[in-house]
Amino acid sequence: MKIVSSFYKFMFAFVLLAAVSCDSLDEINDNPNGISPTSANPNLLLPAVMRQAALNINNMGYGDLAGTVQHTQKDGWFTGHNQYEWGLQDWNGWYDMLRNNRFLMERAEATGLDFHRGIALTMKSFLFGTITDLWGDAPYTMALRGDQPGLENEFPAYDSQEVIYDGVINDLKAAAQIFATGSNSGIIPQYDLYFGGNAQRWHKFTNSLLLRYYMRLQAKKPDFARAGIEEVYRTGIFLSAADDDVTMNYIGASAGDSWPSATDFDAGSNFRRIKPTTTLIDRMLEINDPRIPVWFRPVHCQWIEDPTLTTAIDPFIRENGVILNGRVSFNDAEYVQRIAAGNVYTRHYNPALLGRQLDTGRYVGVPPALENPSAHNLNPTEGQQLENQHVSQLSDHYRRRSGGILRARIISAAEVHFILAEAAQRGWNVGNAQTHYNNAVKFSLETWGVGGSYEEYIARPGVAYNGSLEQIIEQKWIASWTTASESWFDFRRTGLPALVPGEASAEPVLPVRFTYGNNEINFNANNANAAIGRLEVTYAAGRGANNQWSKPWLIQGTGKPW
Repeated sequence: MKIVSSFYKFMFAFVLLAAVSCDSLDEINDNPNGISPTSANPNLLLPAVMRQAALNINNMGYGDLAGTVQHTQKDGWFTGHNQYEWGLQDWNGWYDMLRNNRFLMERAEATGLDFHRGIALTMKSFLFGTITDLWGDAPYTMALRGDQPGLENEFPAYDSQEVIYDGVINDLKAAAQIFATGSNSGIIPQYDLYFGGNAQRWHKFTNSLLLRYYMRLQAKKPDFARAGIEEVYRTGIFLSAADDDVTMNYIGASAGDSWPSATDFDAGSNFRRIKPTTTLIDRMLEINDPRIPVWFRPVHCQWIEDPTLTTAIDPFIRENGVILNGRVSFNDAEYVQRIAAGNVYTRHYNPALLGRQLDTGRYVGVPPALENPSAHNLNPTEGQQLENQHVSQLSDHYRRRSGGILRARIISAAEVHFILAEAAQRGWNVGNAQTHYNNAVKFSLETWGVGGSYEEYIARPGVAYNGSLEQIIEQKWIASWTTASESWFDFRRTGLPALVPGEASAEPVLPVRFTYGNNEINFNANNANAAIGRLEVTYAAGRGANNQWSKPWLIQGTGKPW
């Protein structure tokens, strides 16, 4: 891989163009609108890194990884989401952010702005940590040197996951020391998209990331992970309230600054295809979870069991109990308008004549990896033109561009306290497991605006703490809604929740990594192939070792997740 700074590529092209346009090669035109690498203000570089990092995490957690951990399913364009049919995946966008972040680091060091240097260290750790989480081994110590001479810089070697995680943790520790001073000298608050220049919140974020990455290593380096988590816990500086959640609001001005399924931009197409999965919604219904109506909408048209019916099913829907002859369904916009006006829609069926049961609930999900998900629950309008009226959609929040719960979520207080609950459950010296578990549940409910239900919810069977790791991870899995990448990473190292792929999944187990992309295979082949050779091959099935079921170092020898 040739990791060359985009900025320097642009500057070289500009200088070359200017040179050949002049009468003399001694004359170089200056671009009055350009940003000089020797005078750029570090504040102006912050949004380029922070914004795209938040968008990338949200797009994964709301996208195909939500299908992987069985939060959602798609009933159109579904093979990647539901069945794990992933192609080769390049990481260019992540390294683009790292190049911008390197420039931020250079300018922070050149201008003596330690606060900005702390941000750059934190974001470097977060980005490299995400890359190794997703792919495995990756260029790290030799990365971002494509502007320097030497083939070793043009074609960087891959570091092991162990080396990358150690580097991530060391950089986070260095950043924490900077933020511990409390100084935010030189910051222009509006350019800090996460915290507006608040050093204490950056310190909490950095230490919370340390907890995350130490726990990543729980199975491979248990003593190291335990010591690190206990050390951070002793500081008391980590996310400790729902208001501490690290999020970024959407502006809503364009598709790129709006929630991914905003119906203003895609005529409802992306929104309409995403459904809750039965794995998640059925469990939430069992424990009467108050987040259900925040995330999901009741079915437009509910099935009613009717043993008096002389045919297997009503061919037509009923409005307030009255059959609408000739009407099989309304489209989504019509249903939304009519239901808002107080109308109720049902269809009747006779289970004895049909020979099977349909889901008659108000909230209905789609089972994972069906052959034909759009047909589920006897949908009369299969395909992609109309929504399935007998399956729940996401709540109306997710039709919008921005506002309310529509935030890119990077790390939450709930996640942090689930980590501490797990650490305590494992016997580590970080306080009481039940206290952390209860706080994690409470913070998640508060994040989603239903904190008033906490006392009742935490006392329910299946929710009240029972001392098991299974329960901690299950509630963490629920709480990771729209941040599904974290549930995927937890599943890989623990095998929890015990997710089972559906009938049409590409393999009988869930995937555990992204595949190295074409850029690496074609242009950095020796180093990419060396990294592929270090994978533990499991389900090759004609795909070769570079597939999503080959185990990277982090889970090799652990027996997890399968």
